[in-house]
Amino acid sequence: MSAKSAVKRIGVLTGGGDCPGLNAVIRAVVKTGMIEYGFEAYGILDGYEGLVNNRMVKLENEDVSGILTLGGTILGTSNTAHPFEYVAEGGDAEDAQDLSDRCVENFRNAGLDVLFCIGGDGTLNIAHQLAQKGLPIIGVPKTIDNDLYGTDVTFGFDTAVQIVTEAVDRLHTTAMSHHRAMVVETMGRYAGWLALVGGIAGGGDVILIPEIPYTMESVCRVVGGRSKRGKRFSIVVISEGVRLPHGDYVVRQRVAESHDQIRLGGIGVWLANEIDALTSVESRAVVLGHIQRGGTPTAYDRVLATRFGREALVEAVEGNFDVMVGLQGTEVVPVPLAEVAGRQRLVDPDCEIVRAARSVGTSFGDD
Repeated sequence: MSAKSAVKRIGVLTGGGDCPGLNAVIRAVVKTGMIEYGFEAYGILDGYEGLVNNRMVKLENEDVSGILTLGGTILGTSNTAHPFEYVAEGGDAEDAQDLSDRCVENFRNAGLDVLFCIGGDGTLNIAHQLAQKGLPIIGVPKTIDNDLYGTDVTFGFDTAVQIVTEAVDRLHTTAMSHHRAMVVETMGRYAGWLALVGGIAGGGDVILIPEIPYTMESVCRVVGGRSKRGKRFSIVVISEGVRLPHGDYVVRQRVAESHDQIRLGGIGVWLANEIDALTSVESRAVVLGHIQRGGTPTAYDRVLATRFGREALVEAVEGNFDVMVGLQGTEVVPVPLAEVAGRQRLVDPDCEIVRAARSVGTSFGDD
């Protein structure tokens, strides 16, 4: 940790996918800076796209008042702009350029003293790279996937879990009425947290996540067995990152200009078709998609985002850069970005929450 810094002008950006609670963090960073320290604040528009192309706006108190409950981000975001591998609109990966020096120049020309980067693993990995070039960076962990190393929970996760839970609750009634198996596909990428927690909260009969191998025989045995016992419906919750039996992901789209080109999606439809074909139970698939990212954040996420934003500002005042603020236990603490970058927090197949689900009869397709 370095000596206290002379911070006077702060910058903030939101990168990657949108997520409930982003505006709450922006609000906390800016208001804390203004109220407690008298700082000036600038918002970088559309994530790293704005840093590359020098698009910044000054943020006043009125700009961040009333945004606590708003979903999305008032600054905009981008999940394709990568300063070290920048691809202009209409280009592809072969046209990538390293424009990180331009970002450093734009940061310094704006007179900024610290940059708060709010985002997931991609955003924070870039943040760490920029810190290695001398920029004073502090990260704030955002993702509905809850897969960031160094924090027990990311803001946005609780809101997404509530959305999954409500969807599963609603699907129970239509599944019961038509005696169907309803397959609910969640987001989550390569981590199963969202399907796991949302599936447990919604009372899913089968939960399939990337971290626990499954077989179709097991899934069909559960669904078919329930039908034979007179429970003529089933709820199956599956994460988008679950692989097909032969090991491949189901890829919805490939984005050439993105650093992470793969967009997962479609495993739920495949699974519903398989259940339909292999059992006597009619099956339907529901892909929740981007509805999990939208809308107003829960009370928990509003509070967590506020705590993260305030602590990030405190770390800046202390001159503690190249760190991310994370929740560990009940405390928000700084975590070196070097420990976070390039790592994922996956579900331990033998963790307590999985054991709890198994104890109440939930199948993970591996029995």
